[in-house]
Amino acid sequence: MAQTAPVLDERARPTDSRLRVVLLLDVHDGEQQSFLEAYEQMRYQVSAVPGHLTDQLCQSTDDPLRWLITSEWEAPEPFLSWLDSAEHREMVRPLSKCVRDTRSLRFTVFRETFGAQSVDSVLPPRERKGTGPVALGPGPDGIIRHALTFNVKPGSEQTVADILAGYTSPASQVDETTRLVRTSLFMRGNEVVRSVEVMGDLVAALRHVAAQPEVRAVEEAINPYLEQARDLNDPLAARDFFMRAALPAVHHHARAGKPTKKAEPQRFAYTYPARSGCGAAIAEFLARQDRAAMDDPKSPLVRSTVFQREDRVVRMVDMTVPATTDPATALGVMSPRAGAVLARLIRTPPDLRDDDGRRAAMANWELTTITDRRSPQA
Repeated sequence: MAQTAPVLDERARPTDSRLRVVLLLDVHDGEQQSFLEAYEQMRYQVSAVPGHLTDQLCQSTDDPLRWLITSEWEAPEPFLSWLDSAEHREMVRPLSKCVRDTRSLRFTVFRETFGAQSVDSVLPPRERKGTGPVALGPGPDGIIRHALTFNVKPGSEQTVADILAGYTSPASQVDETTRLVRTSLFMRGNEVVRSVEVMGDLVAALRHVAAQPEVRAVEEAINPYLEQARDLNDPLAARDFFMRAALPAVHHHARAGKPTKKAEPQRFAYTYPARSGCGAAIAEFLARQDRAAMDDPKSPLVRSTVFQREDRVVRMVDMTVPATTDPATALGVMSPRAGAVLARLIRTPPDLRDDDGRRAAMANWELTTITDRRSPQA
């Protein structure tokens, strides 16, 4: 008799964007029962969230205080929408009181096996739709780039800028394989953008920085001025903040070799006010422009990094000339045609086809540098 292929539950079939979330938790000793009661209370609430498919709670066989929660979602968008909501923060509050440390990982489902039958996603991982920007790994220089963005209360901008500019730099060496290379802080209005460059393990570096007393003092000092309250002493609340604030680097280009001392590059950053749904298109457009600039030996562009999440796009550039002397390169619009293309993706843009219009855009889009620090080894 012919063997019957196993019947698959339609909810279990891979799609182009199904998301698996893995949350590792270390529970306080003596709080296991409270942790289980909190999970029991919230799991049916989570299962009612649109886009949620299933979740599991697992306990380590080696360490009874280590737990794992995995959840599966129809796509990243419903999970991220729930993650950013006040409902989520309220829902996980009882659980967070029992936990001393967490680590969250997210994966899109690529391949599954059910008995003798396997099911693959239709598209290769980097081509799937609906998964949001794909964060870059290390560049050719071995450096990983990442950014965070958050808002402070209107009227507190100068106070926050003074706090962020005046802190003592933490130790740059994290461990034998990881070290901080550079930290750049920018502001535009009440928006703060913090860019970090790391050699080695980004997560280890961010945890190292967050644990340093000089950094904790700064974070505590700006807490009263944040538009959205946070509690970095609560592991789950801290995780939620860093996930909401994350602005991944999605494109990076750099010129081969190092600039001469005579041409030490200056760093600038710009935010691009995207039309709804155009963030990814702007990021791709800027990447193409920067790639072309790197092929031009006369271009003053030394490095560029594009950070993007949904419609939030920030581009950071290192140039050998002041940005105002070459606004086309500074903004990533190398021709009148390129200016016209970008203008279609931007909300209420000036005329980007000539330098006067580009300078007007720079005045509106440039982020002010608050501090730019390099490690001694950089």
